[in-house]
Amino acid sequence: MAKYLRTSAITSEVEDLISKAKDRLVIISPYLQLSDKVRELLENKERGKIVKVIILCGKEKLKTEELEFLQNLKCVNLYFYKDLHAKCYLNEKKMIISSMNLYEYSQKNNIEMGILIEKDIDEQVYDDAWDDIESMLYHRATDYENIEASKGTNKVKTEPSKPSAAKSNASFVVPPQPNTFVPGFCIRTGVPIPFNIEKPLSYDAYKQWNKYKDPDYPEKYCHFSGELSNGETSVSHPVLRKNWKKANN
Repeated sequence: MAKYLRTSAITSEVEDLISKAKDRLVIISPYLQLSDKVRELLENKERGKIVKVIILCGKEKLKTEELEFLQNLKCVNLYFYKDLHAKCYLNEKKMIISSMNLYEYSQKNNIEMGILIEKDIDEQVYDDAWDDIESMLYHRATDYENIEASKGTNKVKTEPSKPSAAKSNASFVVPPQPNTFVPGFCIRTGVPIPFNIEKPLSYDAYKQWNKYKDPDYPEKYCHFSGELSNGETSVSHPVLRKNWKKANN
């Protein structure tokens, strides 16, 4: 059964949620200003064996101090979505949906409300929220690693490489929001999707691929042209070799 949280309880539960995360930690907060305690907890995750920490923020660019701290944590995957308004914090066992940003001033000065959901008790609610989070990360958010200072990142490289787990040290730039639809195709199903070399699968196909996460698994279609690829495309190489030059134009 969901539990109602007031301001101080939200702060306490969020810190507990971060501390006890073993397999999954997601922080969704349009504005970020990390307290010393939260920084310490995230540094502990860096030293531990947690699989992944996902942080999604938006509205405005991070302050240099926050950005540099997060970029130095290899366990953190940082995303940006300019229209983000939701605030949600979760690990593999519980989730907090709240009015409170993970912003030190808000924690100390604002009156906030929140709801604590435990996966074992309210599994359907937890799973529904997680589905929306995955969809938002896959379809709307921009990975900071792929942001370039002066141009978009949808062009195909001459020699595509496998996705790298290494952290990027590039400076943060708010990603440009496209005002026109650039057509592409899901490399697994062939359905039309926005052309994005980093996201060549439809969301449903991505959920299937995400079970095994093999970037070299042979797929059926070219992300650029939509033609059959006969297994010559994959998540790491979504465009047929013959179409690289056209995809770059």
